[in-house]
Amino acid sequence: MPTYPVKHKESGETKELSMTMREYCVWKDENPDWDKDWMAGVAGIGEVGEVYDKLIKSHPGWNDVLHKASKAPGSRVKPI
Repeated sequence: MPTYPVKHKESGETKELSMTMREYCVWKDENPDWDKDWMAGVAGIGEVGEVYDKLIKSHPGWNDVLHKASKAPGSRVKPI
């Protein structure tokens, strides 16, 4: 379930809500003194980086699979 870090506009109080997007939209309409806390960030540190580098490190045999797939007739797959 998604989490939404929010911050009270006047007091600066912060909290994290865990609810569906539809529930969050309703909550946001009912609580106009609260806003999304953009300083809390939107992505974790594990989200940063090149996807192919991550694949090679986490699945070392993946390049072998790509190499075999690239040899298929009409394939546009390229090994890393």
